Amino acid sequence: MLERGISILESFGADALQLSLGELAERTGLDKATLLRLLGVLVRARLIHRFESGSYALGPATLHLGMLYRQTFDVGARIQPVLRNVMRQTGETVALYVRSGDERICLYRENTLQEVRHHVEVGTRIPLKDGGSSAHILLAFTGGDTPQAKTIREKGYAMTRAERVAEMASVAVPVFEADGTFIGSMVVLGLASRHNQQAQLKAVDIVRTELAAQGFTAAVPR
Repeated sequence: MLERGISILESFGADALQLSLGELAERTGLDKATLLRLLGVLVRARLIHRFESGSYALGPATLHLGMLYRQTFDVGARIQPVLRNVMRQTGETVALYVRSGDERICLYRENTLQEVRHHVEVGTRIPLKDGGSSAHILLAFTGGDTPQAKTIREKGYAMTRAERVAEMASVAVPVFEADGTFIGSMVVLGLASRHNQQAQLKAVDIVRTELAAQGFTAAVPR
């Protein structure tokens, strides 16, 4: 029953903020009678909200859980200054991703002020299989498989160009606590036309310096 309830919650996304009973049945594979029973439980728990029109959306309790999840990462107060400083120096969007199952989640971000940009929202979930430099870093340090594993171990960063999003280039480094605990992947991404390889390498140096200033390290453990 728990797995079925989770499948309902995971049916919603940025492209599916509200879903009808029929749409939920299609996405979860559950029959409508079972869905109605589970939805009743989730509505009472405020994990799901039911509109008068009969459609459903994530409820306020999910926001509360999300905020608690973020608070468990006490690194937030130290990470945000890093993101802001890196964005100001590189002029590009900067984000910290963590792994959750087969996906990566944007936990913190600082979007560039440039008019043409790739906008990242906190809470965004992206399948690791879709690629991107941040995905390669997360896979390399969480027991996953990535063709960039050797390069990451030797150079300490992953670099991609138009791998996941056309015309976008990104470079990511691992983020560790001083004791070597792996936290996640910090990525700097921008238009490939302006974020060339030289700019990407410069971004790596900037990220490493700013991380060190807040007590983190991007150095790959031996």
